[in-house]
Amino acid sequence: MIGSVHKIAKILNCFSNDEPVLGNLEIAEKLGMSPSTVHHLLNTLCQEGMLIKDSQKKYRLGWKLLEWGNQVMYQQDILNGALPLVEGLVRRFCGTVHIGMYDEGEVIFVLKAASKEIEDIDTHVGARKPAYCTSTGKVLLSYNPSLVQATIRKGLIRRAPNTITCPNRLKMDLNESRHRGYSISDNENELGLYGIAAPIRSYTGQTIAALNLVGEPSYMQGRYRQEILKHVVQTADLISKELGYIHV
Repeated sequence: MIGSVHKIAKILNCFSNDEPVLGNLEIAEKLGMSPSTVHHLLNTLCQEGMLIKDSQKKYRLGWKLLEWGNQVMYQQDILNGALPLVEGLVRRFCGTVHIGMYDEGEVIFVLKAASKEIEDIDTHVGARKPAYCTSTGKVLLSYNPSLVQATIRKGLIRRAPNTITCPNRLKMDLNESRHRGYSISDNENELGLYGIAAPIRSYTGQTIAALNLVGEPSYMQGRYRQEILKHVVQTADLISKELGYIHV
């Protein structure tokens, strides 16, 4: 398996600005590999959208790579615009802030910042959490309804006392989240944690990420609740503006 990955990487690296289109034999000669092995790998890459085969039976880089590149650019744009805004949120409230992005039923955290006054929670950049029971995940699902059924099919497993395990109840919760403009996770993913999240939109208006603030339920639901809600939503909106989103 690892050997195949190395071969695929070498094939993709053959393409350049000087040589954007290559044939099977040209790639085989460049890499010192057998044409039959290269042909098999090229077919696989075409099936996955990483290469495109033209009418002359030549190959060029596919749209899937561009899609991945755009996702990387989005993440970098989010981080560059978000960091000072997130730091301001952390200074104002006692909690942990995350920015998460959706991936196959889960949320991947691409940014984390925490107040120094609180005990660190078990998350890190690159960590994955279920989308259906986290505040970030529920925002992403509520604004991207096409993702909901696939998430439900992966299973709604109880992880904490208030985890929503009924598909219909989850759909109702997501509709409410979208209507009010933010989502809540109250002891749903982990006991003792309460999260509030709001959508981050790209210039097209698509919700591509979510910002949350997580803390102890007593603090998050206490005297600062309305202020926390306001600033989480405002911060997510400011990050969206950094990405070119204009609210009409």
